[in-house]
Amino acid sequence: MRRTLLSILIALSVSGAAFADDGDVSKVNGTASVEAGQRAGDVSSVNGSVRIGDRAVVKEASTVNGAVELGEGASATKAETVNGAVTLHEKAQVSGTVETVNGRLKLEKGADVKGQLSNVNGDITVEGAHVGGGIETTNSDITIGEGARIDGGIVVKKPSMSWFNGNSRVPRVVIGPHAVVQGTLRFEREVELYVSDSATVGRIDGATAKKFSGASP
Repeated sequence: MRRTLLSILIALSVSGAAFADDGDVSKVNGTASVEAGQRAGDVSSVNGSVRIGDRAVVKEASTVNGAVELGEGASATKAETVNGAVTLHEKAQVSGTVETVNGRLKLEKGADVKGQLSNVNGDITVEGAHVGGGIETTNSDITIGEGARIDGGIVVKKPSMSWFNGNSRVPRVVIGPHAVVQGTLRFEREVELYVSDSATVGRIDGATAKKFSGASP
């Protein structure tokens, strides 16, 4: 992600405007968008959001200091930001990774991420969607909703001392009804882990699961 976002910063600082080589869409201090049903190359912004319309097809969707949003049935090879949320609406697809540093990650029903879903700070919510490359975070609450499937496990990393001193809150991890998490659930720091009695999970390292019945603990 660092190399990709650095290249965006350099290119946009030179041009200061949108450009369209190979169908790319880029903005500075504004929203870069692709309309519903359209196709484009890389879609990027600095200090602005990236919005991909319903059923649109793009390559990478990325920004610095802004949100990334893929509409219903839209697809991209990668979705990433540094400070901002990433949202995949129903049936949106990403063939690579979805990541942010400081921001919420949300996958709606039927969304599909082939790669890893990752952040440092910000809630992670997977609602009846699929993640193929696992989930990794440091400080986030994680909710794996009803019927969701995570392949590749879940990792909650131990924060560095600087992060820990500023944020000692214990993350909450909920694996909902009929959800499936294949692979190890590894916790390098204290978490509150709740697992539905109808969920299927892999090996749990570093935490003790609290079982619950019903829609939520």
